[in-house]
Order: sequence, then C-alpha cells, then structure tokens
Amino acid sequence: MILVVIGTVLLPLFSFGGGGSGGSSGIAKSTVERQPLPAGAVNETAYYTDEPGWISNSGELTAGMKRFYKQTGVQPYLYIAETVDGTARPTASAIQAYAETLYSQLFTDEAHFLLVFCDNGSGGYMCGYSVGAQAKTIMDDEALGILADYLDRYYSDDMGDEEFFSLTFEKTGERIMTVTRSPWPAVLTTVVVVTAVVIVVALLYKWWKHAKEQKNLEARQTAEILNTPLEKFGDTEVEDLAKKYEDDTKEE
Repeated sequence: MILVVIGTVLLPLFSFGGGGSGGSSGIAKSTVERQPLPAGAVNETAYYTDEPGWISNSGELTAGMKRFYKQTGVQPYLYIAETVDGTARPTASAIQAYAETLYSQLFTDEAHFLLVFCDNGSGGYMCGYSVGAQAKTIMDDEALGILADYLDRYYSDDMGDEEFFSLTFEKTGERIMTVTRSPWPAVLTTVVVVTAVVIVVALLYKWWKHAKEQKNLEARQTAEILNTPLEKFGDTEVEDLAKKYEDDTKEE
C-alpha cells in the first residue's frame, strides 16, 4: 500500500509537462529570461499570406499569433508558400534565402518574425524564417528550436491548418517567455515528505504491534493465574485453611 501511494504521488511529477494537446513532453526547455520588446517597436501589419488557399478562418489563425505578439512584443507573420523560386519542393537553403528576401519586402521595422511554410508534397513540410534585429533578443536559437518542436508536435495531430499554426505560435510564446523550471526540487520535497510519512507509519505500526503483543502476554498470564490451583501458590495460610476445612469435615 505504501509503494502504491508513493507511485501515485511521484508519477505525475516525473511526467513533466503540461499545456496544449499532448502536453509539453519533448519540447525544448526555455532557459533564458526574456523581456518583451517595448511598445512601439513594431509597425503592425497583417499576419499572414496564404498562397495555396489553406486558411478559411482567419480569426482562428490570428488569435494565437496575436497572443504571441502580446506576450513577446514581436509580431509574427506566416507566409504559406505554394512555390519557392518556382519549385514546390525547395531545398532548406532556398526557402531560408526566400524568407530573408521577403522580410525586407513585407516589413519596415526590425521587430517582426517571419515564418515561411511550404508543404513538401510527401506528407511533410519545409520551413524557413527571418528575424528582425530587435526581434532576435526574443527569437534566439533556443526560441527557434522551441518553435520547431511545437511545429513537429502539432503537425501530426488531427487539427485544421488554422488551429495548427495558431496553437504553435501561442504555445511557443508561452514557453519562451517563461523559464522552464526543473521538476526535481518538487520531486525531492515529495520524496522527503513521503519518506517521513512512511517512517511515522512504520513507527506507529511497530508501537501497535508491541502493544498488542504485550496485551496478549498479559491476557495469557491472567488466564494462567486463574487456571492455577490455589495450593500451587505456596501460601501457608491458604494451605492451613484448606486443612482445617478437611478436619472439620471428618469430625462431622
């Protein structure tokens, strides 16, 4: 029973994560304390370009992107490309170069983050990105890795394109703006508490067992006393009294 209690308490702590479909297991940790860009850093623009016509609910898509903007001060922009330089299956270097070219065409500030997304036609996708000089204080290499992890996490989930991109940006914003705490302090605290409880339970059980054994011993001793003839106790007064009764009986 004790092992079951320990397992029940500790298992959720080892299942580190939370938030969003499937939790955050497998998502890179955020180890940098980031401060959002100041208000006015962004010349706000639209939020996406959809060349292949995937998006039918713009409100659902931009909801998560706007939350990312509010959390980070960086305005995200999604460019869904049907082709890159005339090809539907661009190389990684080609789509990255394309993103760099698009940035200067789309924005007049250095506080945007541009994600170029292209279906590779084989059940997967290709991505390129460009980050403004100011936005790099938020979208550093670690943050970009977290975004890539969320793209991989949600791409295979059964959800529409709008929800996929919206959730990816929203969860990325939440994670990169909060330092991911290690679960070990909580685990250690729980281990100490559980260990203390186990020790107390063990001591109480030992005390109860000893008390029960003592009670049983006393009960056996009492039974032995009650079942022992009086003559065996060696009491001379008792023996004399018994002899007197025997003599009186004979005389009668």
